[in-house]
Amino acid sequence: MFTAFQVKTAESPSLLLPALPDLVWGSLAFIVVLVFIIWKVLPRFNAALDARADAIEGGLKRAEEAQQGAKDALDQYNAQLAEARTEAASIREQAREDAKRIRAELLEQAQAEAARVLTSAQAQIEAERQSALVSLRSEVGAIAIDLASGVVGESLNDKRSNDIVDRFLADLEASEAAKAKA
Repeated sequence: MFTAFQVKTAESPSLLLPALPDLVWGSLAFIVVLVFIIWKVLPRFNAALDARADAIEGGLKRAEEAQQGAKDALDQYNAQLAEARTEAASIREQAREDAKRIRAELLEQAQAEAARVLTSAQAQIEAERQSALVSLRSEVGAIAIDLASGVVGESLNDKRSNDIVDRFLADLEASEAAKAKA
């Protein structure tokens, strides 16, 4: 029997080198599989890679287009913003001008109303003054006649005595007016 340490040298196959029939059939199988892969699998793999490359290039192109579109939209937005600011400034200036005009109109109306009220008040004061003068004149005339009647001792309540008092008061007013003018 053989012991475990004994080695058979002539009949043992090499671990690194297969037997010739195995080498031929293995090579033939490898070539068949290689041809099948080159003929069927490699074109599909290349087509998938080409499609992926096209998709990536298309995605990059779309991204560039989107970036350009975004830049155009930003430029348009900035232009619209500048236009809106200009328009807002114009509206503010127009509002200021309108406010000045309205203020001037209101001031003019207030001055006209004040002048009208002043004129009305002056006319009313003058009317009351004239009324008071007429009333005072008649009372002064009546008192003067009563006083003169008491001094003379007879009644002087006739039309002629009233005319004398009225003439005297008119002369008195005329002399006062002449002194005021001088």
